[in-house]
Formats: sequence, C-alpha cells, structure tokens
Amino acid sequence: MRPLHPIDFIFLSLEKRQQPMHVGGLFIFEIPDNAPETFIQDLVADIRNNKCIPVPPFNNKLQGLFWDEDEEFDLDHHFRHVALPHPGRIRELLIYISQEHSTLLDRAKPLWTCNIIEGIEGNRFAMYFKIHHAMVDGIAGMRLLEKSFSKDSNAKTIVPPWCVEGQRAKRLKASKLTRVKAALSNVKGQLEATPKVMSELSNTLTKEMGRNPDYVSSFQAPSSILNQRVSSSRRFAAQSFELARFRRIAKALDGTLNDVILAVCSGALREYLLSHNSLPKKPLIAMVPASLREDNSDVSNRITMILANLGTHKADPLERLHIIQRSVQNGKQRFKRMNVNQALSYSAIVYSAAGLNILSGMMPKRQAFNLVISNVPGPSEPLYWNGAKLDALYPASIVLDGQALNITMTSYLDKLEVGLTACRNALPKMQNLLIYLEEEIQRFEDIIVKKPVINPRLNHQ
Repeated sequence: MRPLHPIDFIFLSLEKRQQPMHVGGLFIFEIPDNAPETFIQDLVADIRNNKCIPVPPFNNKLQGLFWDEDEEFDLDHHFRHVALPHPGRIRELLIYISQEHSTLLDRAKPLWTCNIIEGIEGNRFAMYFKIHHAMVDGIAGMRLLEKSFSKDSNAKTIVPPWCVEGQRAKRLKASKLTRVKAALSNVKGQLEATPKVMSELSNTLTKEMGRNPDYVSSFQAPSSILNQRVSSSRRFAAQSFELARFRRIAKALDGTLNDVILAVCSGALREYLLSHNSLPKKPLIAMVPASLREDNSDVSNRITMILANLGTHKADPLERLHIIQRSVQNGKQRFKRMNVNQALSYSAIVYSAAGLNILSGMMPKRQAFNLVISNVPGPSEPLYWNGAKLDALYPASIVLDGQALNITMTSYLDKLEVGLTACRNALPKMQNLLIYLEEEIQRFEDIIVKKPVINPRLNHQ
C-alpha cells in the first residue's frame, strides 16, 4: 500500500460523471493474409488463458487515499471481446469508441479496461485501451502499450499490455529507502532551482508581459464555444494524414514540422468556428505540452506547457503561421534557459492560477487557453501483435469543464495520427474538423506551389 501522489489526487478529484478522467488509445491491426478464420478468437483465448501476473499500475486499486494491490483481480472485468455489425465501417467503430470513452471506470477495481473489437471492414480488428490519468499519462500509456507489441512480423508471443513492466512498476518495486532517496533528491533539485526560477519570473513580469508582442500570457485567451461546461457525452473522431505533406510545407516555408501542424489546426479551428458563427475577434490560445524528458522512459510527469497564439483572427494562412512561429519560439527560448527542475517549478508557479480555475470552476468565462493541442513522436518502425500489423494508432484524451475539445496527435511510420476528443453536446458536428484539416493542408500546398514565400522570422531548428 502506498499513498496517492499529489498529481494522482488532483486527477481523481477532477473526475465527475460528466468529466471522466481517463485517457485511451485506439489501435487498428491488419489480420495476416494467411491467418485462420479463428485468428481473433484464438488471440482472445490466448490472452484470457495467459498466466502472467498484472504489474503496477495495472494491479493497483484505490483504497481511500492509498493505492493498494487488488488481491481479487478479475481479468473478465477489464478485458472484453466485442464485435461490430459485420462488416463494420470505421464510422461504426468510432461511434463505439465515443460511447466507451464516455463511461466512468469502476473505482472498486484497477482503473483500466481493454476491448478487442472485431468485424471491421478491410479484414482488420482493433484494440481500445483506456486507463485513468491518475495511473499514467496519455503518452506514457501509449508507450507502455507499444512495449507489448513486436517489431518482428513472425513473432507469435502474446504479451498482454497489463503484464508489461514499465518504469513506474520498477519504481514501485524499489525499496522504501531507494524511494525516500529519490524523493529527497527531487526536493533538493527543486530547492536548487529556486534562484533561476525567481530570475525568470522577474524577467517575465518586467520585460515580457505587456511589452513583448510575442509573449502569450495566461490571461488573454478569449471566450469561445470551445470553453463551455461539458456533458458526459463524448465524440471521438480520428484520421491519418501523410507526414510527408507537412514536411514539404515546413521546408518550403522555413518552419518546423510542429509549426505547420499548429498552423493547420489553427486554420481548421477557424473554419469550424466560422461555420457556427462563433469565431472570436481575438486569437485562440492553445496549450501545447512540451516534453522535458531526457530519455525515452514512460515517466508520467516530465512535461511543461507552452501557450501558443494560433492567430485565428487572421484570414491569411501565412500570417497565422508566422504568429504561431513567433509565439512558440518565444516560449521555447524561455525554457531553453532552464533545466528540467527549473522549468517544472516555473510552470507550476506561472500556471497555478489557471490550474486552480480549472479545478474549482470559480471563473467559468476565463481560461488560460482555449484547447490543448498535443503532438508527440511515435514509432518509426512497423509494429506487430501476434503477426498482425499495427495499421494505425489514435490517441483519445480528456475534456474538462471550460475545455470542450482536445486535439492529440502521434506519428506512426509515415503518418500523422490525429485523435479528436470533444463534448458531443458542446461542439456539434465536431468531426467536420477532420475535413477542415485536410482543406487547410491543401491551402498550404497551393501556396508553396503557386509562389515563393519569404518568411521574415529568423530561421530556427
């Protein structure tokens, strides 16, 4: 038994019926051409008959303010086999995922479920896995699931995701003395970070806030339909885009891949809001998570955030791109001056008011940002599960009161996998954002074909 980490407690405290606090992933696999007709049934049977023992956090359940091992672990509660009406289209699959992502996890059990879904057109099947944010963050969870897959198409060993030992499981198995030393080392690092953090805060207050046109404060996000209270109903939409298209645009316009991805999202959001006569006069602000990890671990709390001005008040795609580039570069330069502990402390202080507002709902019409746009590199090599090739993986995330839309992306092979999670009632026809994303990519492609562009921004990597 171990006490809840403060971050775990926050995620659990935020949860209510209309605000589930789990993250998820939809993994779509191609059934091998030479596979027997019983391939999926055999896969499910092998998983159910597997004698592996679940590892932390998959065997942990809540016990008051503590995590405790579930001594009555029942796999049938967590692992399910379902079938779509055959042959199910992707549309029917996404409707099912939307329904599953809307439901709360049972706090009397370990907070995760895994569904194997068959009956998908194109001789495919899917796995949908969801896990509470108190147990793991979205990216760490995706990495943990990827570890159960193989890079060998001929590998037939099935490792259930809940039996894959990640960094968190190893930390929890460490001796009490080792964990105490790690905690003290963390405290020491935070104390040593204080002078630099105070210096950066002073610089922000005296030189940037109100004077630097590219500085984005936590008070300038406009009210919009993206920032309503949410219901319990979710809509999940997903699509794959060719990464090469974004790279060509970035090269032609002297920008980074992330610059162009944000610019495409900005244009799509602008078109969506215009279609509902709801475009704010001021530009939308996106919270863009920035990784502070110094390795490829699945540690769950090594991120900070950059507030990006999306320039949605501008009709010209190039103007929006340049605004995004300058605001993101401004945030990156600030964090480049700090080490990990300093950046974490700085973020905790600067964005604490915004976090308190989300937690308490005291000022529902004020928000530090309008939505979260997250993009994290994924596997660059094909992955297989019992010989079935992973065709696509789409992240599903959290929406909160005042934050009715989340755009999360990851790369896989030569694709950008986009997952949109939204409150169904707050944002009607949210899936149209996928159409607007494609149209915005085409606008940029037309720009780089028709005329040369000179970017006044300084070149950056």
